Amino acid sequence: MPYITEGEPKPIGSYPDSGIDVLVVGTGLAGLTAAIECRRKGHKVRILEKCPDINTQGDMYFMGLSATKFFKHWPEMAKEYDEISLHNSWLATYKHDGELVIPPLKVAERLREAGLDPGTPPGLFQMRPLVYRMYIRQVGRLGIPITFNKKVVDYWEDLQRGKGGVTTEDGERYEADVVIAADGVGSKAQKLVGGQVRAMKSGRAMWRAAFDIRYLDQKPELKKFFSMHIPEGGGRPEPIVRTWLGPGTYAMQLTRPDTVIWIMNHDVTGSEKESWTHTVESDEVLRNMDNKVPTPWAPELKELIKLTPSKTIINFELFWRNPQPKWASPGARVINIGDAAHSFLPASGNGATQAIEDAVSLAACLEIGGRDKVPQSVRAHVRMRFIRNACAQKLGFFNAELLQDTDWKNAKVDYRNAQPRMPRWVWQHDPEKYAYEVYDQVVLNMKRGIPFHLDFEVPPNYPPGYKYEPWKIEDIMEALRAGRKVELGAGDWS
Repeated sequence: MPYITEGEPKPIGSYPDSGIDVLVVGTGLAGLTAAIECRRKGHKVRILEKCPDINTQGDMYFMGLSATKFFKHWPEMAKEYDEISLHNSWLATYKHDGELVIPPLKVAERLREAGLDPGTPPGLFQMRPLVYRMYIRQVGRLGIPITFNKKVVDYWEDLQRGKGGVTTEDGERYEADVVIAADGVGSKAQKLVGGQVRAMKSGRAMWRAAFDIRYLDQKPELKKFFSMHIPEGGGRPEPIVRTWLGPGTYAMQLTRPDTVIWIMNHDVTGSEKESWTHTVESDEVLRNMDNKVPTPWAPELKELIKLTPSKTIINFELFWRNPQPKWASPGARVINIGDAAHSFLPASGNGATQAIEDAVSLAACLEIGGRDKVPQSVRAHVRMRFIRNACAQKLGFFNAELLQDTDWKNAKVDYRNAQPRMPRWVWQHDPEKYAYEVYDQVVLNMKRGIPFHLDFEVPPNYPPGYKYEPWKIEDIMEALRAGRKVELGAGDWS
């Protein structure tokens, strides 16, 4: 079980009642993790969700090891996560036109060649529906109340009474000792927090689809191409992730025993939305996918798109927000986590990971400080998390450059030149353990007035040797347009 980390499990009931009342807004991975972990830490939890139900649609994403270490405290989740994970998986890489450049290679072999433990991968590709159902079952077992159809239109805090709160579209008001805004890039909490209020359009979107593999029965040769990988010498078919890399774009495809998944990064077409329920038809994808590539996309991928069932392809618009350290309200009774605090490019492989880390860290900080120190704990949490997330965001642009401007000559010599970087400082981190180790020092340095970017007494959870310098996405995009490489900065980013 690769998600298990050092330390003894502390299941529900291990912590006394903290007396802290927590209101979570949003049922994404950040919100659900915050609810689960806050309950385990002894906090009272309620959830508000704007939709009629929790959305379990979607396809695949990468969940890093650092985001799954807390599963050791939840045996039911640990067991289910192991069951839905892709074990013994393979990777193959093509040019966007279909030329196979890097033949299928087992993930375990890639890890071994990189000097890593094949039994402890940096993370795993997961299917969003399966992960969300796992979370929903855990929330249900805990009896955490969720109130649906409650769209939050305003966040506020009452410093005299030590409360944070929200107002919903229907005029109702809810309050708690701390409000966790986990409602995505468009969170209304930004207005109160004082950071960048509006997320910027990236000009990019993702076509995403997941459907029953039986739809490929119509074309046996195509089904054979997209089948699970059969190792040389025979044996049971094993999952395989295929990647197509093109100039300014990329696509990925995953085959599981009963499901086919494909995603493609593309320029906006005008029909995209930031929604897991907004769909387009395959003819729209086929009409636009060859735009801005020198040669047409792989015929096999086009045939796969043609067979994708109606109302299955999601055209998800991508937004981004510059790194900004203001995640908490002035009185620290409202706190942004996940995409509400920091948005990630899909190429980063870090969006889900950092959202979960945020939730685990915040729940731990609140438990350490107790009810009388909620603002202190919120501010300490932000201080622990900001530079790490800013580094992970920049890493996303570095990885996107690898995927969308591949050096094929070097990739043929060494496949690692065409694969995203997954550094140790990301996946080896344990956000809960870190919070308990550094909380007191972080609080002391806050009281001493040491700025977060000059606090070198706290062990870093970002690249060793790195010194934070503010940066903007606009500057990175301007550099890329000018043909310059993404500069990560000083420190060990490996």
